[in-house]
Amino acid sequence: VQLQACGGGSVQAGGSLRLSCVSSGPTFSRYGMAWFRRASGNEREFVASIHRSGGVTNYADSVAGRFTISRDNAKNTLYLQMNSLKPEDTAVYYCAARRLILTDYTNYNRVDAYPYWGQGTLVTVSS
Repeated sequence: VQLQACGGGSVQAGGSLRLSCVSSGPTFSRYGMAWFRRASGNEREFVASIHRSGGVTNYADSVAGRFTISRDNAKNTLYLQMNSLKPEDTAVYYCAARRLILTDYTNYNRVDAYPYWGQGTLVTVSS
């Protein structure tokens, strides 16, 4: 599985951005997907995840209510809609994938649960 993230950029506080992550291969619908981010000097942290069916999503407390994760299995694409951006959202954002069985809803927020990673896209939010 190869992942290609895009959509990052510079925006003022309160603005919006939408990140996309395109996956190669014909079995995108069998993968749980997630977004993580790493701010300068910090470790990679969980942002949001979506189950392979798209029916279950999870969010970090810091982004809940402002970010929305979604997927289009027909287009092999994962999205992250980011609204009401804050300077503390500044980071490199990574998409990640893991093969999932339908009944597995565990470990969605663990970095080590995801073997496949995109290259990252930089989001900069100025005050």
